[in-house]
Amino acid sequence: MKSMTRREENKPVQRSVFSNFFTDIDRMFDDDMFLMPMHMSRMGNANMPAANISETDKEYSIDLAVPGMKRDDFNIEIDEHMISISCEKEENIKEDKDNYKRREYNYSSFSRSFRLPETVKADSIKAQYENGVLHIRVPKAEQTVQKKKRINVE
Repeated sequence: MKSMTRREENKPVQRSVFSNFFTDIDRMFDDDMFLMPMHMSRMGNANMPAANISETDKEYSIDLAVPGMKRDDFNIEIDEHMISISCEKEENIKEDKDNYKRREYNYSSFSRSFRLPETVKADSIKAQYENGVLHIRVPKAEQTVQKKKRINVE
């Protein structure tokens, strides 16, 4: 049986001018304030280049996407099975014309480190930079295979 009361489903909801403002402010404090450290960490990694790491039978390969750099901008060091790749680039553009002056400063840097296995030839690591990608090849050391040996108990 149908209800005798009339429902007004299509009637627009009346809201205060400030209701959306306060709702947005409340949402900011409820959501964004607690997630701010996560947002800040993402902003801090904005200059962190993407890395692809792969492995073959003979070598490990580390590829970093770092467009706009030069070979001399990179610093690659190995210390106790840790490879560290860093880069600093500073640009100063100064232009003085009759009607205007233009000065722009740009500074970018990053540092990434990767732990290497103990079975690599650290003396044979090679790096190459081409088309905005830094390719680092880390050859594997030959592993000695132990033969099966029976030990007698005395």
